[in-house]
Amino acid sequence: MEKIDEARIKINEIDKEMADLFCQRMEQARIVAEYKAERGLKVYDPVRENEVIDRNSKNVPAGIIREYYVSFLRNNMDISKKYQHRLMEGMNIAYSGVEGAFADIAAKKIFPDAQQTPYSEFSKAYKAVENGECDCCVLPIENSYAGEVGQVIDLIFDGSLYVNNIYSLKITQNLLGIKGSTKSDIKEVMSHPQALAQCENYIKENGYLMTNSVNTAVAAKTVKENGDKTVAAIASRETAEIYGLEVIDHDINESDVNATKFAVLSRMENPAFNSSKVILLFSVKQVAGSLAKAIDVIGKYGYNMKVLRSRPMKEPAWQYYFYIEAECNDNCDNESEMLEELSKQCERLKVVGHYKDVYSL
Repeated sequence: MEKIDEARIKINEIDKEMADLFCQRMEQARIVAEYKAERGLKVYDPVRENEVIDRNSKNVPAGIIREYYVSFLRNNMDISKKYQHRLMEGMNIAYSGVEGAFADIAAKKIFPDAQQTPYSEFSKAYKAVENGECDCCVLPIENSYAGEVGQVIDLIFDGSLYVNNIYSLKITQNLLGIKGSTKSDIKEVMSHPQALAQCENYIKENGYLMTNSVNTAVAAKTVKENGDKTVAAIASRETAEIYGLEVIDHDINESDVNATKFAVLSRMENPAFNSSKVILLFSVKQVAGSLAKAIDVIGKYGYNMKVLRSRPMKEPAWQYYFYIEAECNDNCDNESEMLEELSKQCERLKVVGHYKDVYSL
């Protein structure tokens, strides 16, 4: 038998083994897809992907073969991602607003294969996930210019959902009007209060009246339906395309680094060992120094607080709870000990969720 024939027989045997291993690997990919769907996690995780390549490439001797093996690994992961996308097509994602709202844009970027379901209020989108109507919801929690979205933070404090991922969407506001309208025609602008705040200087410079709307896309829809050349909406380019409006002026928000952080909330919690960042909500005991002691506990266990805010509680009046985003500098193995000690200073303590990083959309 020729050497080439022997090699081909051996390749056939190896291919048969690889086919079996491929099926086993795809079954594990299916399990991962289920896990991600339950927790509202995105299919693509660049940090995890790089970790797998760095670790597994060392199983092959250095040299040209390793280069090909890295390509082999990437191809395997690309196939797994496509499979997971297909499995997750049936997900139902809640957001607040109408088609074209920034939350809709964010939801489509995070879950491109899923069905998007709009709700008229943050609370309705949140409750749709709590009661099982939707798998997860995408809600804004902070804008880099206008600050926190208090309504959503309050829902998280009082509700049962977990934050398992946070994404940053760059916000570019535009002046949108009906076809044929010009900048000089505009007398009034409509938009969400935060969008109006982001464009406040532009609005004042042009002497426009301001009218609040539920969100940017609703404002655009209203402008289109009313057909008034003197009224414009402040919203995204995507919204202009959806509702047949013209972009009269673009990039009108004051800050060039304007971005909104969107949280993905679901009924299942992402374990701490998968993440380096944690979100905590708590109220402290009405004893002198309780807040300072609580903050000291967090630092004592190696957690660096990236965000600290206070929010008024509904009951009792004039009392507050605190929102913290913290990052563990070394490892997260001591989180349970930190939480146990922290609880001694708190009336109420809630771990809202864990996440790896704030990913840009």
